[in-house]
Amino acid sequence: MASVETSLKEAMTSIEGSVGAALVDYTSGMALGTMGGGKDLDLTVAAAGNTDVVRAKLRTMEMLGIEDGIEDMLITLGSQYHLIRLIKGRGANGLFLYIVLDKGRANLAMARHQLKRIEAELEV
Repeated sequence: MASVETSLKEAMTSIEGSVGAALVDYTSGMALGTMGGGKDLDLTVAAAGNTDVVRAKLRTMEMLGIEDGIEDMLITLGSQYHLIRLIKGRGANGLFLYIVLDKGRANLAMARHQLKRIEAELEV
């Protein structure tokens, strides 16, 4: 099992095109850990904003009576992918992994695969 810091380092080093990564509590909107980012990517602001995205999707699914769970969510920008993966099990309800990828360098299918593996090894 991997710690939050180890998991975020793994995301930044093993996922091609990684720009920033965070573990976020969507009940509070707080980032529990961040790595990467920079002046053009404030991961604490992104964590809070993406909390609203996750909450809205969960509310919509509830209103529609959809009882399935969200694996991940993708937001595609002109030059970036923003990938949100909800954490399952081990008392980790209310958490998601968030990674920003450079669209020109990233392989989205591999990024999703790697993020799923990292999520499985994460110890919260």
